[in-house]
Amino acid sequence: MSRLPHIADGPYAPPVPAHELTVTSADGARLHVEVHGPENAPAVVLSHGWCCSTAFWAAQIRELAADHRVVAYDQRGHGRSPANPAYGTEPLADDLEAVLKATLAPGEQAVIAGHSMGGMTLMAAATRPAVREHAAAVLLCSTGSARLVPSATVVPLREGRVRTWLTRRVLGSRAPLGPVTPAARRILKYGTLGPGSSPDMVEACARIVHACPRRVRYGWSHVLDLLDLDHGVRELRMPVEVVVGTADRLTPPVHARALAAALPDCVGLTELPGLGHMTPVEAPELVTGKIRALAAAHMSGARGERSARSAEPTAAPTGVPTAAVPTAPVPTAAVQTEESA
Repeated sequence: MSRLPHIADGPYAPPVPAHELTVTSADGARLHVEVHGPENAPAVVLSHGWCCSTAFWAAQIRELAADHRVVAYDQRGHGRSPANPAYGTEPLADDLEAVLKATLAPGEQAVIAGHSMGGMTLMAAATRPAVREHAAAVLLCSTGSARLVPSATVVPLREGRVRTWLTRRVLGSRAPLGPVTPAARRILKYGTLGPGSSPDMVEACARIVHACPRRVRYGWSHVLDLLDLDHGVRELRMPVEVVVGTADRLTPPVHARALAAALPDCVGLTELPGLGHMTPVEAPELVTGKIRALAAAHMSGARGERSARSAEPTAAPTGVPTAAVPTAPVPTAAVQTEESA
């Protein structure tokens, strides 16, 4: 579990939840879950990425909790969820399904947002009954379904066997990250954020990532190395929107474009110029706006009501930032670029 304090104030300080609970997954893993906002408001579920925690979603939780019921949980071994010896995409799917069953009423729908490994969690769980029942719409941020290590650009070499070999050793290192020093901040910024990211963004991400135990970081690195969830992408049949930063070194835009082309009902692909892998932190207002727009377009308001959305493909949601400019078509979605918030 986390060993370092998070940011104490500002937009990246984790809000105090309305209540907390422990959810038990299929194999007995215990998951820390937080619920924010009004009890009967439209629901949003947030699934964070590798080496992160619920604190990663602080900016989204703070804004959405004013008029949404926001559920955020720590992936096993991350944040306040104890480590578990089971690593793999099936445990990730089990965990999401357990959280949905524990926090949503029968028939209640939600917008589910996943960042990085959190997005992969959704792909892994795409055929699970709880996801089919509860997911009104999905937002995938900075994620991919396969070939993550060969495509990553954290090692500044041309794509090929040497770069893949070096990347595998960098991402799968057993070395402790140590304290958050100026050098550590520079390394983290280079690998995970865009070059224009502000010091408060870097500090928030550094504290979150450095809090992840190295055994957990190492264990999940192997799952990501071997990831193959292309089949899961095709099973996400609800409306899905995709967001990626053009300077993302861990899941470069090629992954987002592939997702947009493969998703049965992709309602938008947004590429954010100059942003890195940590899009919910780097563009908090934009990501929050995407979640709000999906909720407005695809959900009825109150807890326990089913969404009236049709099974037919849906138009792109309204209410997203208007600075979008079309750049290139893909088979099922409009590609947009947006200035970072």
